[in-house]
Amino acid sequence: MDQNSFFGSFEPHPNTPPDTLPDPPEDIPAPARPPSPEARAMPTVSPPAFVERQDGAWRVLPIEGRFELVYEDGNGAWSVRRLQAHELKIGPGRVLVGGTDRDRDGYRGFRADRIHRLTDRDSGERVERNILDWLTRRAERTRRARAAALLREAPKSRRKAREPGGPAGDGTRAA
Repeated sequence: MDQNSFFGSFEPHPNTPPDTLPDPPEDIPAPARPPSPEARAMPTVSPPAFVERQDGAWRVLPIEGRFELVYEDGNGAWSVRRLQAHELKIGPGRVLVGGTDRDRDGYRGFRADRIHRLTDRDSGERVERNILDWLTRRAERTRRARAAALLREAPKSRRKAREPGGPAGDGTRAA
């Protein structure tokens, strides 16, 4: 059997849309026109800072810090890992601390129950007991700090609308 007869012709289908779309007419108002490819490629507004998210059954909290972990892998081998932490994932029956493993140059997740010792490389604090509690408290502090930073960065007009007295100064909110 000929390969072309089985898979079909290599000729493009006659109803295939063209690879490029024509430019919209210039007389259409700007809001109705789709954005140019350059505008779509480069967002003008930076995404909000990561505060907390729900990822399926996992609650994901931000955590910041440079940690040295004495870690036991699934095979029972112990190693020392240097981690630039980014997130703490709390899920069904497990807690993972995720970040960039400085020695292996990639993102890794470490089970909190397998961490035997954690050293905060910035402060020198060393934790050998209740490591999960320590990580949770640290992540909660990071979450609160990021939320407070977002509130400080909010436009003044939004903040004034939330304040008692509002912009009108008589205790009413602006419409």
